Amino acid sequence: VGGEVIGVGTALELMRNPQSITGRFLLKPLLHPLHPPRVVNRHTPAIQINSATLHNLKKVTVRIPLARFTAITGVSGSGKSTLARDVLHVQLAVLLSKNNSIKTNTYKALSNWQAVDRVLEVDQTPIGKTPRSCPATYVGFWDTIRRLFAEVPEARMRGYSASRFSFNTNGGRCETCEGQGMRKIEMSFLPDVRVACETCRGARFNADTLAVLFKGKSAGDVLRMSVDGAAEFFSAHPSIHHALTLLQEVGLGYLTLGQQSPTLSGGEAQRIKLVTELAKVRILPSPPGTREHLQRSRGAGGEGRRGNQTLYVLDEPTVGLHMADVEKLIRVLHRLVDAGNTVVLIEHNLDVIADADWIIDLGPEGGDAGGRIVAQGTPQDLARLPKRSHTSRVLAAFLATRSVGRNA
Repeated sequence: VGGEVIGVGTALELMRNPQSITGRFLLKPLLHPLHPPRVVNRHTPAIQINSATLHNLKKVTVRIPLARFTAITGVSGSGKSTLARDVLHVQLAVLLSKNNSIKTNTYKALSNWQAVDRVLEVDQTPIGKTPRSCPATYVGFWDTIRRLFAEVPEARMRGYSASRFSFNTNGGRCETCEGQGMRKIEMSFLPDVRVACETCRGARFNADTLAVLFKGKSAGDVLRMSVDGAAEFFSAHPSIHHALTLLQEVGLGYLTLGQQSPTLSGGEAQRIKLVTELAKVRILPSPPGTREHLQRSRGAGGEGRRGNQTLYVLDEPTVGLHMADVEKLIRVLHRLVDAGNTVVLIEHNLDVIADADWIIDLGPEGGDAGGRIVAQGTPQDLARLPKRSHTSRVLAAFLATRSVGRNA
């Protein structure tokens, strides 16, 4: 449903165009917070980073609140990536690793990390290593779809199991393209060209497999469906429909289930990874961050055991995203936190920063002039001290017109 020019002109002209989503967001930008703020105080459980000195960090000691949404901010070169990725992510991964031989220079920089069971960096790298990788296989609901096809009477009569409908193994896939749906043609002195497989015509499966129909559709037809179309097609199948609905909620309803991973943008790949994580979580009934909530997230057994809480690290996930997609991303991140997880992201986008529960601002400048904590607190805390840092100054001006209860 895309690919059309729906507006041309000045920003004011776009704002008057009811068909333009861009114009709509320019006319009525997001108001913050989108989600009720979660309390952060000295009683909030937190991971402690102690006297970190990696790269340009200057003995940085700071608390990362658990079960909260934290934004690491600051000008370019201020030490954000070093703090979030090289210290927090890497060192926590070492502490959680069963390989005790792994040691790094800042191994002792973290304390009070035992409530976290897993740490994951959600980046924009491709979702798979081969062209066979696609949203349906990465998120995981293709396995359920394969079982549905295997239960069709035609499949039972032919003796087909669910493995017959996998394009990653021999038997049911098209062997001409090895289940990729495309063939690579090497060109002398030119980049390789990919064309649709002449045998399966992009369907990925051989003729015998494609003869099995589920609700009138073959496995190849299902892979060609958009997420939006598939959500309606599988509405009676909760596990599949849930995953497809999540993909819609992050703005990926236009993707096809079998879209090859190399054709996905970095932002699309990152949102698919977030959906994969979101599909795993269970929203806990007690308020996030409370003692009961943390105990529930740790599971039965109580003290001394790791929980099932994940700490997610993201590095500027809004790069390349439209304003409408940024809103969807913010809501997805809040849902991860509502499930008892911790989100830490490096960000420059003010819409994201304004919706964080806690901000850690590095600076005051970049390079040797950075590497210090110049401000930390809620978005409102920073906005009340506009002279404290560059982030505080621009955030104060931003929230002056973008806070709930004020006129945009």
